[in-house]
This record gives sequence, structure tokens and C-alpha cells, in this order.
Amino acid sequence: MQIKFDKYQGAGNDFIIIDNRNKKYSILKKEQFKFLCNRYTGIGADGIILVQETQDADFEMLYFNSDGNLSSLCGNGGRCSVAFAKKNNLIDTVAKFKAIDGFHEAKLVSDDEVRLHMQDVISITKHKDSFLVNTGSPHYVKLFGDISSINIKKEGADIRYSDFFMPNGINVNFIEKRNNSHFLIRTYERGVEAETLSCGTGAVAAALVMNHIGETEGITQVQLEALGGNLKVSFDKINTGYQNIYLEGPATFVYSGTINL
Repeated sequence: MQIKFDKYQGAGNDFIIIDNRNKKYSILKKEQFKFLCNRYTGIGADGIILVQETQDADFEMLYFNSDGNLSSLCGNGGRCSVAFAKKNNLIDTVAKFKAIDGFHEAKLVSDDEVRLHMQDVISITKHKDSFLVNTGSPHYVKLFGDISSINIKKEGADIRYSDFFMPNGINVNFIEKRNNSHFLIRTYERGVEAETLSCGTGAVAAALVMNHIGETEGITQVQLEALGGNLKVSFDKINTGYQNIYLEGPATFVYSGTINL
């Protein structure tokens, strides 16, 4: 089978995006997704997105992690899907799409910048010296001193695979504060089982937790600086939760190609 694809990246978080409107690629299996994401023998990516038709929105995105499994929401992947939809004339500058956690609206604010409306967050839970929050995907967030000193592969995996978070595991984020509106972030992603250059839902989780514990001092637009680039998160705090949450950042086309399976 020959597969046509586009490669996109959002702040270093990279994706293989496949047009599946004709459902031709719905037969692909876990091991094939895993092969395509392999950076040595396949194309290489943090995940794969199938863009397909749905009656209720401009398109539907199905996201598969690099381990080949269908996954929860990927924020950067959602933003890159919108850029892909624009390139393929599915939308103009505004989109409504369906993801695994429901419907999202998004807007292209420039040729390669997408602003994505996230689902409301009802609550944030304290867990020992960290916090847990679901922003479409489950996240562990810990404020740290110098995050450059962390062995993300080891410490992230230790938390992700700890008994408390099994069987599904959790994404792990370490945060370093620069000022009330600027934070550094490093993320260990489940399904990739390694550090990624950025994580959209992780950036949202970090911004909300930093506000929740008073580290933003009332500021409701936060910049998260990841290894692969910057993401902006804005929100409104409502009682114990948050609404009007937006994730904004780059969604950049890299190249198109074909591969035989």
C-alpha cells in the first residue's frame, strides 16, 4: 500500500498527517502506525493523525501515539490538523473539528499560527507535591527549580509507570518559573515514552496549575517555553475550574511525501 502524507510540527511536536476522507487508510493497524512513526526505519514522528469526514464538523481527527495506539487529545496535533485542513481547502480561517474528547473550534491567526479552543477544566487535584489535571489528556504537573537538571527519561517514566497511575499512565510535566507570565516546561509523554520537544495539552495543564497555586498572580495569559518553541495559553478562572481556555502556537508544514507499506 502506498500512503501519501504531510509532515507538520507544532513547536517541535511533529506529526504525520494523512488525508483519510475516503477511508482508504482505516485498515491500518497498530504495528503499521508504530512503523511509520519510527525515526530510524519509518518516516519518524511523535504521532499520526488521520483527518476524515464527519457530519457534525469540518473534519474529524483521530490521533495515534508513536506506540501505535489510539490516544487521547493532542493539542499540538489538533492545531496542526487545522493547518492541514486549510492547506487542503477544508476550511478557510475558522474551523470546527471533532476529536476524541468532543468538538473544538480553532482559528488560523496567521499562515502558520493556530489558536485552539480547549475543553473546560472542572477541577485540579493536589497529589503529594504535584498536581493532576485533565486537559483532554491526563497530566501530572510539578513546579521545579532548575528543570535542565532533570533526567526526564528516568524521572518521567518512574511517575508515568507508578502504581498510582496504572493501568493507563499519565503525562509528566516539570515546570520552572521565570516570571508570573513566563514558564519553562519539559514533558515526558506516555505513548511516545520519551521527552517530546513540546506538548500542547501539557502546556495548558501547566498554565492552569501555575494559576491555581498562585504563581501567575492573577495573570490569565501565560507563555510556556518548551524545548521546541513557545506556546501561549489563555483562560478564565471560574470557581475551582477554568473555561475559555485557548492554546496558541506554531503549526508548520514541513514536507509532503509517500511511503510504501
